[in-house]
Amino acid sequence: MTSADGGARTHAIDRRSDRGWVDNAVRLIDADATRSADTHLLRFPLPAWSRWEDGAGTAGISLYLKDESTHITGSLKHRLARSLFLYALCNGWITEGTTVIEASSGSTAVSEAYFAQLIGVPFIAVMPRTTSPAKIALIERQGGRCHFVDRSHEVYSEAQRLADETNGHFIDQFTMAERATDWRGNNNIAESIFSQLSQEEHPIPTWVVVGAGTGGTSATIGRFIRYRRHRTWLCVVDPENSAFYPAYRDGAEPPAGGARSSRIEGIGRPRVEPSFISQVIDRMMSVPDAGSIAAARRASDVMGWRVGGSTGTNLWGALRLVAEMRANKQAGSVVTLLCDGGDRYSGTYYNDEWLAGNGLDLGRAEGILDEFFASGQWSE
Repeated sequence: MTSADGGARTHAIDRRSDRGWVDNAVRLIDADATRSADTHLLRFPLPAWSRWEDGAGTAGISLYLKDESTHITGSLKHRLARSLFLYALCNGWITEGTTVIEASSGSTAVSEAYFAQLIGVPFIAVMPRTTSPAKIALIERQGGRCHFVDRSHEVYSEAQRLADETNGHFIDQFTMAERATDWRGNNNIAESIFSQLSQEEHPIPTWVVVGAGTGGTSATIGRFIRYRRHRTWLCVVDPENSAFYPAYRDGAEPPAGGARSSRIEGIGRPRVEPSFISQVIDRMMSVPDAGSIAAARRASDVMGWRVGGSTGTNLWGALRLVAEMRANKQAGSVVTLLCDGGDRYSGTYYNDEWLAGNGLDLGRAEGILDEFFASGQWSE
């Protein structure tokens, strides 16, 4: 196009006004983080057999739980939700009035609903109908709306459909988790763990044990360990009916369409998620659901308050590693995550009728734990 005098005409689109809202949204999230203290690293008591005499004196094993339940939204997913919102805001995907949609089994959606309400945008969580009523209530209490699907594998396509329908943004924890967090540091969970261990007997842990839900936490910790060149191994634990362990074992994703979804909320997926970076994992364990729930109940008895099922999965794997270290007279420390509190599971993992209805008998798992705490041996 040319002007009347034959000169070229410049055209421009100016969207600088959008930055004001985004800048304030980032400020609100940063201010929320500044008001929040770091989560505690709790020492989990082990019996007397965890210490012994060697040629250099007394040696032993220490077990720690990183208590992520103390976040304002009550779970490890608070960190992920903060990172996902900042990532989407700084990429220009969330602007004023954008409806944010997530595919979530509960805890991530609780935290994302909190951040959506904080910056003043609508939030919809797409989840299976089997999600615990307590988690649904927590999402709604934060101003979010729940949208249900009948089969767990449908959450992805339904979330994208809603995003298209509302001209919103599918924040997609399962794809974005491993890239939204700065794994080199910047107050991520890995940096926090190593900093909090700095004055302990074994400041560099022998093992860090985490579950796989999105894969973001294991990716962050595994990368951090390699970046800092720590002599630490990463073990990922996976519940029954999840795709991660078979894929790690066989080097290929298992066929879709399994008979049932994971019964341990927050971890275990019907497919291998894009954020699952298997190359940074040193070992994987498949944990029986009865073991996860028995370990969660045992931890609750020891600590005096209830923990969630995914914490039980983590603890089952951590205790097995402690037993292996004790058998080999290997001193060191093991760290795992207390992912969320157990009150939101009062109708499931802490309900004997629910266990019976799901065909779960904790007897054998409880026997394994009894033997472990009595002798340090693991007989599975």
